[in-house]
Amino acid sequence: MSEAACRIDVWLWRARFAKSRSLAAGMVERGAVRLTHNGVQTRLDKPSRCVHVGDGLVFAIGGRLFDLEVLQMGERRGPPEEARALYSLVEPGPPTGE
Repeated sequence: MSEAACRIDVWLWRARFAKSRSLAAGMVERGAVRLTHNGVQTRLDKPSRCVHVGDGLVFAIGGRLFDLEVLQMGERRGPPEEARALYSLVEPGPPTGE
């Protein structure tokens, strides 16, 4: 695995979207995480799937929908400020079809 790739369960844990790797793995196994890699969106089903810098992720936690771009892999589960540097939230575009 290269430095620009990481298991999805590890990344969700490092980015503080899950309190443990097993909770992150359960989220992935339930099909709750969608990955956009090279313009192709897939629903992840295995925690061992890799996420890369530049990938998009969409998932819901506690009734809140997260749409984000992966910026870094991270090396550890650090403080919240460090975790927020791993991703960028995608802002919804303006409504269309008026």
